Amino acid sequence: MANGIRLLNTRNVYEKKFKRFECFDGIWLDTLGAPERNGLWLIYGMEKHGKTWCSLMVSVLLSRFAKVVFISAEEGISANFQDTLDRIGVHESNKRLYYSDYLSIDELRAILKSRRAPGVVVIDNVTFYQDELKNGVVRKLQKEFPDTLFIFLAHEEKGEPYTATAKLIKKLAKVIMHVKGLSVTVWGRCPGGRFDIDNEKAALYYGQLN
Repeated sequence: MANGIRLLNTRNVYEKKFKRFECFDGIWLDTLGAPERNGLWLIYGMEKHGKTWCSLMVSVLLSRFAKVVFISAEEGISANFQDTLDRIGVHESNKRLYYSDYLSIDELRAILKSRRAPGVVVIDNVTFYQDELKNGVVRKLQKEFPDTLFIFLAHEEKGEPYTATAKLIKKLAKVIMHVKGLSVTVWGRCPGGRFDIDNEKAALYYGQLN
């Protein structure tokens, strides 16, 4: 092709190989299927509805397949964060799951360029990073680290992710999880569905609404 541009035919497309998270089971297989191991995911919802709980569950799941770094920028590594880990049952023997207080985007870039870079980065949350993520930084991170999965947490306002950047992430996200009353609705480029973070508490919450 002119100017070195190479177009793909149908056979070329079928022959392309993609890295996926495979071997999920249970509700994770039902809702996520076998998603690609890169791009963007979004977890959002109102405060105190279980976003951090959900995101840590997802982090534990993905740590079975890749190194995961969870950045607790808003809350920090607090007593409540510790309690959530204990509630989920995260064992200290998990050597693929790491945590940090706030990291600047430049510090994150340095980690992602290192020899032992994580395959998954969870950022809690978009509001805390709204200045650093402006001016196309989310897209730049995607292009700079095409093999990394970025999972962003966001607050909710009027039924949508809060801040313009969070709305953009929702448009770009391959997997979206909306957390409400300790129940998670999943959709995007995946089978989708719904599951409860805590069955008993979720039943109580939705029972009060009816």
